[in-house]
Amino acid sequence: MKRRTLLAGVGTAATGSAAGCTSRLFGGSPDGVVLDPQEDQLADSEDLAYPAYGQPLPSFELPAPLADETFDSDALDRTGLVTGVFTFCPAECSILLRQWVTIQRRVAEAGLTDDVYFIPITFDPERDDAAALRENAETIGVDRDAGNWIYLRPETPARAKTVVEDRLGIGYERTTESDRLPGYDFTHIVVTLLVNPDGVVERAYRGERVDPERVAADVERVVAAFADD
Repeated sequence: MKRRTLLAGVGTAATGSAAGCTSRLFGGSPDGVVLDPQEDQLADSEDLAYPAYGQPLPSFELPAPLADETFDSDALDRTGLVTGVFTFCPAECSILLRQWVTIQRRVAEAGLTDDVYFIPITFDPERDDAAALRENAETIGVDRDAGNWIYLRPETPARAKTVVEDRLGIGYERTTESDRLPGYDFTHIVVTLLVNPDGVVERAYRGERVDPERVAADVERVVAAFADD
């Protein structure tokens, strides 16, 4: 597995109030991270359902149908944003992914397109086939030519449960009692994981209305801290 080397001393010093309550939560920055502890994290990382600050991204392999390949999380060699979504979602997933598109543009403006992956994983593989994923990309304005936006689609609903909920801790539940969608809908949490090229989580942003400027700045700091051997 190709990994990059973390440059010594970059982003490791606490900055007064930035350490704040999270320094008490985490007892200082764990090994392998670039960013300081996350001030708005809800609890200690080990007490959250999903991987958070200082924890490894769980291993998984999933098809990337629009790229006609399989993505292996253990082979991640770029900074990445990871989340679980379903493209038929009429509200929160659409809002989140449109924020991601803004981040993709910010990353491009910073000249970092080749250093960052955007990895939305559908937990609705029955509806989110390649055509649906392609349509979603067109609808929200993804720059697919950039080559850094990778939709992942588990082969079955059971596989989606294993990866998205069991391993990544992004809980969801299918329901037929929703008024939003005909057939079935999902209730689910919304979380974006920022993962460094060594596969360690730097941030877990909760909610669909992430701040693109904040996320892009965090991404840039992580990218800048890694260099090829």
